Amino acid sequence: MSEQKPEIQIKGYTGKILKVDLTTGAMEVETPLPDFYRRYLGGNGFIAYYLLKEVPKGADPLGPENRLVIAGGTLTGVPVAGAGRNHVGAKSPLTGGYGEADVGGFFGAELRRAGFDAVVIRGEAAKPVYLWIHDGQAEIKPADHLWGTATAACYAAIREELGERRARMALIGPGGEKMVRFACVINDLKHAAGRTGLGAVMGAKKLKAVVALGREAVPVANADKVKELAAWYRDHWREKQERMHDLGTPGGIMDLNTTGALPTRNFQDGQFEGAEKISGESLRDTITIDRGGCFACPVRCKRVVKVNDADYQVDPEYGGPEYETIGAFGSNCGVDDLRAIAKANEICNASGLDTIATGMAVSFAMECFENGLLTLQDTGGLDLHFGNAAAMVELTRRLAAREGIGDLLAEGPARAARVIGPAAEPFVLCVKDQPFPMHECRTRHGQALGYAVSPTGADHMHNFWDGGLAKSPLGEDLQGLGVYVSVPQTELNADKVRAYTVNVNRRWLANHIGLCMLISWSNQQLIDLLGAITGWQTNLFELMQTCERGVTMARAFNLREGLTRADDTLPLRIQQPHKSGTVNEKPVDPEVLQEAITTFYGMMGWDPQTGVPTRAKLQELDIAWVEDAMR
Repeated sequence: MSEQKPEIQIKGYTGKILKVDLTTGAMEVETPLPDFYRRYLGGNGFIAYYLLKEVPKGADPLGPENRLVIAGGTLTGVPVAGAGRNHVGAKSPLTGGYGEADVGGFFGAELRRAGFDAVVIRGEAAKPVYLWIHDGQAEIKPADHLWGTATAACYAAIREELGERRARMALIGPGGEKMVRFACVINDLKHAAGRTGLGAVMGAKKLKAVVALGREAVPVANADKVKELAAWYRDHWREKQERMHDLGTPGGIMDLNTTGALPTRNFQDGQFEGAEKISGESLRDTITIDRGGCFACPVRCKRVVKVNDADYQVDPEYGGPEYETIGAFGSNCGVDDLRAIAKANEICNASGLDTIATGMAVSFAMECFENGLLTLQDTGGLDLHFGNAAAMVELTRRLAAREGIGDLLAEGPARAARVIGPAAEPFVLCVKDQPFPMHECRTRHGQALGYAVSPTGADHMHNFWDGGLAKSPLGEDLQGLGVYVSVPQTELNADKVRAYTVNVNRRWLANHIGLCMLISWSNQQLIDLLGAITGWQTNLFELMQTCERGVTMARAFNLREGLTRADDTLPLRIQQPHKSGTVNEKPVDPEVLQEAITTFYGMMGWDPQTGVPTRAKLQELDIAWVEDAMR
């Protein structure tokens, strides 16, 4: 492994990016200059940069020319709350465009402690392998004996083989090996880089795992200031996040149900009669046995569950279901049995599947079944009526194994509908072929715009939450970004678009610096924290421009790969009301949405009709090279 030593020490970073070619086995270390780190920060910024620079136009997402990028952010591995995130990216086998997902746990911190800010992997191994990174060194090791194993068995075997009980890893299960198009990358068995099918990219490269162990702390410019801020959060987190600690992400289920925003039966409705049975309170009081968390975080919002009865056995080693999982396998499949939902979650974590996309594939199949588009013969005897918990669990298993009807659904609901026929198209809830997350945008029209224009397809992690903008007066989080006008949740006017544009760039900051979005650092605290880590005299303007740079690069990648304005749209169902009516729901008018998209493009400095970033905007963002990369 060749290495070029950096001449300048870069605070906040290791200063090294590992480049691996699985075809040849060659490895090298890239040592970027300090301005690279300040311009792109990490995470999404690194991913967009390397995909544009190194993935050839038109490359097969499941071919050797694709790049898998695993990147930390500025905060990743620094011992402060929320710094347990890392980011995974590639050309997506699900959308055909920009693929990126974020994940918590401990692997990202361990990768940075092992000496690397990111790993960029190309090629395809002749036989299964795993990558072993430790204390500034890297080795490619055979993994034939691990191929086909569930994630827990693989995790234990690699630790035993290396003799390192502290090793952390990002790995795939059989779902990734079988290239399920929404297979994910699992950190530490319980944390998933879930969206856009990045586990399938690892499977195509025959890369079973990336394993990391390090003993060097991430270098920071002002250790005392970092400790001061870490201590403040440790002492004050309960003021805003006690409920998150107590109930985890499922804590809002009853509120969503009350307001008609709980996806139900493939988004046909927004209220579920069984909501109380699958609520955060019910999860806490029934099958939860412990709480888990991520690197250096005091909140510990993760659930650990156990089931052992005549119907289901669920291993607590795989953690427990988050809100997205409960929504996808629960209300959206009409299932009110937490045991069955926990089992489906275990299957996904063991097999390495995105619980959102898997649950949406099941709910899509259920609606097709209820409308006669799939028969018992098609489903291999499974009665796929909404509410059939046992059938939901079994279909999840078959999907992970690409068995029977599961093989078709493993392609995703959008591709499956193209095979089933035009009558199935109205049941597809996807943007750019990525299934909706469990957030009902007919109650939040700014979020609907976010789904439509997201570079990764329907995604909630870099989206807008209209509730804050509906308040009067507005909170400091919005006013501090220059947003002063309140707008109702189901309005999509120019003021809403402006608020979305500003706020979503701020939300992308977390995807650049390795910050959990559930951690409530103020803007000023983040500026202070990043300054203490890096030594930069940064400000909110610089950070917002960095995020805009990353979003614009992701847009450019999509345009180069053939995605256009026609792909920035919403499924038919979002233009229709709920079947049963709700409290606070209004369909999204497609003409209003198109006008909002035009306004958004203009506000971003993109051509208002095509969404192509203008030369002036690329110059403003200091990424003029992207114009050539788009070609």
